[in-house]
Parts: sequence; structure tokens; C-alpha cells
Amino acid sequence: MSERVRVLVVDDSALMRKMIPQILSRDPQIEVIGTAMDGAFGLKKIAELRPHVVTLDLNMPRMDGVEMLRAITGKHHVPVIIVTSQTEESARSALKALALGAFDFVAKPVDAASGRIEAIAEELAMKIKVAASTGAPKMILTVTTEKKKGARSVLQRRFPSRVVALGVSTGGPAALQYLFAQIPDDFLGCLLVVQHMPENFTNMFAKRLDESCAIEVKEARSGDLLLAGRALICPGNRHMKVKHMPHGDVVVLDEMPPVNGHRPSVDVLFRSMAREFGKAGLAVIMTGMGEDGVAGLGEIQAAGGITLAQSSDSCVVDSMPRSAVDRGFADKVISLSALAGVILAHCANEKLPAELSSVGQSSGLTEADRISRRR
Repeated sequence: MSERVRVLVVDDSALMRKMIPQILSRDPQIEVIGTAMDGAFGLKKIAELRPHVVTLDLNMPRMDGVEMLRAITGKHHVPVIIVTSQTEESARSALKALALGAFDFVAKPVDAASGRIEAIAEELAMKIKVAASTGAPKMILTVTTEKKKGARSVLQRRFPSRVVALGVSTGGPAALQYLFAQIPDDFLGCLLVVQHMPENFTNMFAKRLDESCAIEVKEARSGDLLLAGRALICPGNRHMKVKHMPHGDVVVLDEMPPVNGHRPSVDVLFRSMAREFGKAGLAVIMTGMGEDGVAGLGEIQAAGGITLAQSSDSCVVDSMPRSAVDRGFADKVISLSALAGVILAHCANEKLPAELSSVGQSSGLTEADRISRRR
């Protein structure tokens, strides 16, 4: 944008209404044009000041952030960045806000109450500028909030026909919830997800996905087996890798330094997939800012694996998939609405429809591959 980004800060804390404008004032491209102490005042300020972006606290009196967000998405269509504390209740509310159409969220430092919020200055400013240039999410994805799990005992669990790695950032929670809702409980594959998200939020995110889809979804722990019908979400502030073991493939969590500014990093997972699974690998780079995962997707492609990118028109922010496509690392571009079908076809060893056949002819492990996994 040629003009400065006009920001309205809504927070019931007088300290936050002072500190957030202070840290944003360091960026010459951002101008804080006003503050509000709750949602009711915030809505009046939006109508009066016409901001490009709103930063929004969730826990406020009179009209809380979720109620204000509903009003914004229904009437004003201004992108909203949630700025919230790192508590279980705040994590639950933040994930609900993302499903309702918030652009993204930033977690306040644990010592924010003492005025120490400098740690989020760069992240918040970056997300504000991207939100201003991108606009409010183009679509709000709605799915059934609860799906009954199939009766599957531990003895029935088996090794997957294929492991699918998903890398995602801004716009990811809603996109993943939409995707997972279309996966049946007899899914033959295993999903591994790196979502850019703080450590106190990923467990709640995994639980939310588990409640709204038919497969098992859990936050990953080192040593977790890769099983059919299972999805593992990388914990915040850890990296996730895969390891081929005699008793079955497992995930390994790592505390190595951030990669591409992220921990977890999509590149770490994708590169591990390329090394361990080679041509049996399948990876999808989805909605998000930046280029994390792009190089790793290229390594999976070079190893003979299948690489997919979410289509730009179905992304909240398309930087990650677009970068992969521009560098020639994506075998096929797939809309979010079609992605589940493509994943299911590859994991079921079914022949893909003709329009998707360029993704790759091999859609699963050979029987010899599967037997070797059980040795």
C-alpha cells in the first residue's frame, strides 16, 4: 500500500492501549489512528475512523472480541488481527475467532501484564501490513463441529499406505479444519502437520480438529507411530521430523534453532520426508506468509515424491504456495475444495481423475514397501 496502514487497537487493558501503539509507531508504514476499550466502542470507532486493520483483544467486558468480530465480518469486512494472552481459554477463543474470519493472531508474551510486549513488535507489524495488503479473508469456511469417531481398537490400527506432510501458516486453522472434515474414519494414510503457531496453542488446536473430524488428531510426541487414520500436529516451539524404524515409522521432535524464522518449520519436516521416504513422500504446501517449506518441497520433488500446492484463490495469504509454484517445485496446484479428494486417491492407491493425473502416476507404496515397514 502506498499510504500508511491505519490501525485501530481494541483492548480493555489501559496498559495495552498504550503499549501496542508505542511498539507499532516504530514502523513508518503503520499509523495507529485510535484505540477502544471494548467491542462496542470499537465498532463505533471503525465507523468513524475507517481503519485498514483492527487489532483485537478477546477477553473484554460489555462486548467481547468474538462478538465484535462477528459484527466486523458481517458489516465492515476489515481484516482483524487477534492479540491475546497465552492461556488455554484464550487459545480456545483465538481458534474460534480464526474460524469466524479473523485474519491471524499474535500471542502476547507471558509477562505482557508488566508492559513487556516488545517481543511481538516485529511479528505484529508484519501481520498488520500483510493483512492490509491482502484484505479480510475471502471466504469463511464452515464445517460440522463434531463428527462421530469410527470404532477402531488399537489392534485394528495399521501402518499407513502413505504419509502426507502438510505445511501451513496464516489461514491454516480454518483451512485444515475444512480439509480434515472431509477425511473419513477409514482413511488409509497418515497426516503430519506443521502449522506456525505458539506452543501453548497447538494442543488446543489439535483437540479442536479432533472434535470436528472422523480421524484421530493429536499433538505429536517424540516416538508417536505413523498410523493409518491418524493426524499428528507439530507442537509449537519444536521441530518435527520423521524416522524410519524397524517397528514402524515414527515422528521425532527437535529443539534445534528456528529455521526461516520459525520453530516449528515446514522445511524441517519436508526435508526429513525427502530423506526418509524418497519417492513415497507426498507433501502439500498450503496458505501462509513467507517461503517456509518451499525449499523442502523442492527436495521432496527431487527425491521423486509428489508435491502439491494450494491454489491462490483458496488461500488467505498465498505467499508460501505461490513461491513453490514460481520455483517449479509444485507438481500440481489444487484448490482447497479438491484437496481432500486428491489426498484420499493417493492414499487409497486409486487412479486419479484425468485432470489430476499429472500429479504423478504412483499413488501409493508398493506391497514390498509396506511389508518392509513391518519387519
